[in-house]
Amino acid sequence: MAPKHIGDDARPSSCVGARVERGDEGAAATTTATMTKVALILGVTGQTGSYLTDLLLSKGYIVHGLTHSTWQNYPERLQHIMCESSPFRSRFVLHQGDILEFETLVRILHDVKPCEIYNLAAQSSVHLSFQQPLSTVKSVGLGVFNVIEAIRTVNPTIKLFQASSSEIFGKTTVFPQRETTPPYPCSPYANAKLMAHQAVIMHREAYGLYAVSGILYNHESSRRGANFVTQKIVTAAVRIKHGLQQQVELGNLNSRRDWGHAQDFVVCMWKMLQLDEPEDFIVATGKTHTVRQFVKFAFKAVGIDVKFQNSGTEEIGINKATGEVIVKVDPKYFRPDEPIQTVGDSSKAFELLQWQPEIDLAQLIEEMVTACEWRLIHGDKRTSTRIRGFAG
Repeated sequence: MAPKHIGDDARPSSCVGARVERGDEGAAATTTATMTKVALILGVTGQTGSYLTDLLLSKGYIVHGLTHSTWQNYPERLQHIMCESSPFRSRFVLHQGDILEFETLVRILHDVKPCEIYNLAAQSSVHLSFQQPLSTVKSVGLGVFNVIEAIRTVNPTIKLFQASSSEIFGKTTVFPQRETTPPYPCSPYANAKLMAHQAVIMHREAYGLYAVSGILYNHESSRRGANFVTQKIVTAAVRIKHGLQQQVELGNLNSRRDWGHAQDFVVCMWKMLQLDEPEDFIVATGKTHTVRQFVKFAFKAVGIDVKFQNSGTEEIGINKATGEVIVKVDPKYFRPDEPIQTVGDSSKAFELLQWQPEIDLAQLIEEMVTACEWRLIHGDKRTSTRIRGFAG
């Protein structure tokens, strides 16, 4: 059965030879898809996929995306693109499918004829991977083999970006981590990501494919899913400010992460596929903060000063103005094992791609807080409007 195109009534199922109206910068210009780059984003409905879609559309691409969602159930992150009034709607096509379905991938590649594929599709929760290790290995580790083999089957000249992860470095004692740092994964998710990472290298060297991995450090935004600790912290801060919640329970407050903005990271991902020769890159800010610091920044953004007392599982965060305990540690949120510290050295990307992140952690948290308060006032729907727009 051929994969279904979501919204086929509004746009052609194949981009080849189709004429599309470009809405960039409000200009009305007509071009042919044969002269336009075509990209396929696997995992398009996630946080990073939505920002990558924004970026590629702003650059004139025709963008196809693979998702489990239906036309009636596409996520709020894509609402600004999927709505009837969007100038980009005619250049964006959703396909239903799964990267574990090889025949589906082959059919889509035959139909879409992309020049670039971005594989962001995977189970993305490290915590969940300890509970569901086998399904994590399938979606994260084995899925990339299907993608690569589909490329080899249909058109070996297609360029592939694979979303690798800083989690592959795990318990390394090398700080900061570089592209040459030996991996030391310490979770099922990290091991699966390492499998995918090595698969890209192997196929690139064995078959001459243009396949690259971006080793992505933690990247957040106002579009982050509610199951991630950063969004959990921000949501709790906003709700506590408005008297809708008394406290938030978290895991290891000493965990250190290199947090960047997803919108910055997708620019680096795109730049990686514009090089003449394939190269793997670290994508990070080079700055590290503890979860405890993230908590303090988030509460500060809503006007609450938090003071921490005690240590370990007895540690608490107190609202200095009221004396109320608003942050507690619960051991159930601890991972069985976790990285000591993740912080990346992106000097290679700075040098070869002329890329560097523009949004710092304070700006990131401020954006997340603003969006969370908007949702609280206007309802539970996620605001996907571009708080920060691409210049094109």
